[in-house]
Amino acid sequence: MAVFEGTFTQTEPLRFALVIGRFNDLVTTKLLEGCQDCLKRHGVDVDPHGSQVDYIWVPGSFEVPVVARQLALSGRYDAIICLGAVIRGQTPHFDYVSSEVAKGIAAASFQTGVPVIFGILTTDSMQQALERAGIKSNHGWDYAMNALEMGSLMRKLRSNLNQPYSGDSQSLPPSLKSASVGDFSTAGEELA
Repeated sequence: MAVFEGTFTQTEPLRFALVIGRFNDLVTTKLLEGCQDCLKRHGVDVDPHGSQVDYIWVPGSFEVPVVARQLALSGRYDAIICLGAVIRGQTPHFDYVSSEVAKGIAAASFQTGVPVIFGILTTDSMQQALERAGIKSNHGWDYAMNALEMGSLMRKLRSNLNQPYSGDSQSLPPSLKSASVGDFSTAGEELA
């Protein structure tokens, strides 16, 4: 049997979109900084005028899923990273928003086959959100790592799952006989 695993070493051909909610921007800009730091340290050109990352700002977390889905449908991106912050208040609004955002992001990924990373903080207080966006750690970094791994994994799967498999490891393509994903070379393939 084959082992498929994403890597973080060959990022040059990968393309990402970041969808960022402006609401609670004190938190979301910190998440964005953590995300950019991770991508940059892994060789991704994070320049907004570059060819690897596009930045899309939306009013708040509730608007993130529809934009993420539209971006995924475009076929231009290996992964979409969704960043936002929903902080509990005195009304049930938090429950409705966080639930629908989670469902929408999951649906965007399932419907398109493109990894759509859930980077929406759902916290009980602004303090908790800030702790997760840079005071104690920055989950933006984690979301970027997920995108790097899933983007490379999906490239590997798309380029190798169309190969016939007869049930023995001798019939596997050479690229599948190892656990590395770093040897992909195709870009922008349509999902099968």
